[in-house]
Amino acid sequence: MALETHFVTAHSHLQTALLRSVSRSFYLSIRFLPAQLREPIALAYLLARTTDTVADTTGVSRSVRIETLKMLSDGIQGKASREVVVDLTGSFVPLQENQSERQLLESSGDCLVWLERIEQADRADIRVVLEKITRGQMLDLQRFDNPHEIRSLSTAADLDEYTYLVAGCVGEFWTRLCFRHVRNFANLSEDEMLALGKRYGMALQLINVLRDAGADLRAGRCYFPEHELAAAHFTAPQILSEPESFQPIYRTWLDKAKAGLECGMQYSRAIENRRVRAATVLPALIGARTLALLDETGAAALQRRVKVSRREVRKMISSLALTCVSRKAVDAMFARSYRK
Repeated sequence: MALETHFVTAHSHLQTALLRSVSRSFYLSIRFLPAQLREPIALAYLLARTTDTVADTTGVSRSVRIETLKMLSDGIQGKASREVVVDLTGSFVPLQENQSERQLLESSGDCLVWLERIEQADRADIRVVLEKITRGQMLDLQRFDNPHEIRSLSTAADLDEYTYLVAGCVGEFWTRLCFRHVRNFANLSEDEMLALGKRYGMALQLINVLRDAGADLRAGRCYFPEHELAAAHFTAPQILSEPESFQPIYRTWLDKAKAGLECGMQYSRAIENRRVRAATVLPALIGARTLALLDETGAAALQRRVKVSRREVRKMISSLALTCVSRKAVDAMFARSYRK
């Protein structure tokens, strides 16, 4: 009885306070969802944020982070004991400057208990998507193994692989869950929605790459393909020293991100359930506004972080609610995001 009480208390904390503390925009999206979707999506997000926190703990060597990620992945897949995983992630807790990320790592054991108790089909989907996400995170650590030397991805295919592994697969995960749990989910086939969801997720991650480009370069990571830089007689270190000259390449990727968001809008329009449509379209609206700000900021975006204000996000949410998430209203909101 005591163990069951602990689980109920921990489960409630994970779905509310902890989820809200580690995610600004995602928590707002998940509140729209029906209960049967909220639980598996919230758990998958918390597990992904846990692996991401381990990967980003720079106070630990890359080799140790990679090994810890492997063990954490094994724990999620049910191939390693929860106790071993908790001990390993616990060693990362004192190194976290952010209180929410400390609490996240401290809750890794509770997340794994939750995973074992969730519906079997949902558990299988969570394990599939987390295997891909952790593979992308480990690949990132292996590619960029020297923070004092800026390294580039070799080709556009490498960037596509990265954005798929850490986000495109999430679009597929979301789609499978929705077809299983939401009656008459969409007016397109599951295969069509899977393809659109994949491209939507990849676009959202590409926006993160564009937004964080300056910080990533200063940390030795260049996600822009080396062959594109070379074709323009450019090198990765020159991006920070000659930001204006880099703008043609940067804007090419801005356009690709915009095309990916269009897939997200097509995906959202196809959704019949208004609550799920609201949760699905909000990231596209925030993403479109982010691209507009990056476009407006130009080369200066490499020197400072650009992000959508909380006031603007709250306004988007209010508009979605007031218009009952009608397709016409959502399209108008999306178009306005680019015009501001």
